[in-house]
Amino acid sequence: MVRTGGPRADRPDGPAAASSGPPAPLLAVCAGYFMVILDVTVINVAVPVVGRDLSASLTAIQWITDGYTLVLAGLLLTGGALGDRLGNRRIFCTGVVVFTLASAGCGLAPNSGTLIAARLVEGLGAALIVPGSLALLQQAYPSPAERSRAFGLWGSMAGIAASAGPLLGGLLVTTVGWRWVFFINLPVGCVCLWLTLRHVPASARRPDRPVDWPAQIALITAVALLTAVLNEAGRRGWTDPLILIGAGLCLLAGAAFVLRERVARAPVLPLRLLRSRPLGGAAAVGLLFNFAFYGMIFTASLYFQHERGLTALRTGIALFPAVAMTMFASVLSGRLARRTGHRPLVVTGMLLGAAGLAGWATAGSHPDYFQLVGPMMAAGFGTSFALTGSTATVMSAAPDTYSGTASGLFNTTRQVGSAAGVALGGSLLAAAAGFATGLRISMAIGAAAYLAAAALAVVCIPRKDPRPAAD
Repeated sequence: MVRTGGPRADRPDGPAAASSGPPAPLLAVCAGYFMVILDVTVINVAVPVVGRDLSASLTAIQWITDGYTLVLAGLLLTGGALGDRLGNRRIFCTGVVVFTLASAGCGLAPNSGTLIAARLVEGLGAALIVPGSLALLQQAYPSPAERSRAFGLWGSMAGIAASAGPLLGGLLVTTVGWRWVFFINLPVGCVCLWLTLRHVPASARRPDRPVDWPAQIALITAVALLTAVLNEAGRRGWTDPLILIGAGLCLLAGAAFVLRERVARAPVLPLRLLRSRPLGGAAAVGLLFNFAFYGMIFTASLYFQHERGLTALRTGIALFPAVAMTMFASVLSGRLARRTGHRPLVVTGMLLGAAGLAGWATAGSHPDYFQLVGPMMAAGFGTSFALTGSTATVMSAAPDTYSGTASGLFNTTRQVGSAAGVALGGSLLAAAAGFATGLRISMAIGAAAYLAAAALAVVCIPRKDPRPAAD
């Protein structure tokens, strides 16, 4: 239901205000979110072919891969703030249009420079889609039971898309060519936009809340620098002068953001929200489990290709057990949450993830593949099992008028966790005495991150939905 009174709502565009039933908003939102996460990983197996086809340099290939992630991470909170001000449905639809057109530009790119530019625009569209996706689900499914199930399916999209990316990318590259890695987004984007306009109600707007651009710029700079430092540290080394300078500038930008938020009349991220134990704690849990899970996916993908000699397609198949678990775990946790509350599910998921990565770390230098199936399944199941509860905790702890901001915060911390896991995994593989040793150390650190998330969840995740912070 769209609220009347208070903040002005977007005017429904005819059928846009109608809903044919609960599944339609969920399908619309999950389609958009699936595209965003898929494009983080699907490109990994395609870049060697892209580089040869477009005669791209190594630097260009890195920007094709990382430029999207940098823009996405840097603009997530901006997308959330714009959604709160202008209406989450409006910003979500704008993001879908930008993302779909940019995907067409990627697929049609005649050279590496055009492809890099289109990937950056894709990241902008993704940053508008993600915060609005959670806010629209919260709006469409007001009851805790419905919301838990919706967040569960939303969470499963992240694991499915991230883990299926290498498989789908390898399949497309070997059959119809690398350009279809991007063209596949076009029909999905069109269906997503049609479903959203037809079945998702218009969102409330807060025209009285100005966008604090100095704080936005400071935040974008801090997150972009942090992501760039984490990505480049694996290649350059942690003591490289450029890495140290980037880290120092990141700290300065972060300090500038905090100072600005303390004096701003309409802050981007009210600091009082972070003082909420459920909201801040659940965001930190999200950072830790993304660090562990995406670090595992990255290092496992390199292990299967470089140490076992698997093709891109066979690597995707080898990682599929983790995908299967994400689908099952998210739906199950959404159903169980109304009976048990969120805390037991998050803690259980984190302990399972820790057990999985610890199992891989102790499996030996050259374990049989079937010894690794269980650890991958445990990590995939545990991460998705905990994602529903942590997502619901963040969104329930924030006032409705800051739902987009809360979603942006949660997804920013998760994106930073993913980048940190990938960067650390790459650094360990490159620096350790042997690939197998670096892999085991990476898995052990991931297991420790899962355990830290479990301990934090005990303290910060309530059994029931927390009461929102004061608006």
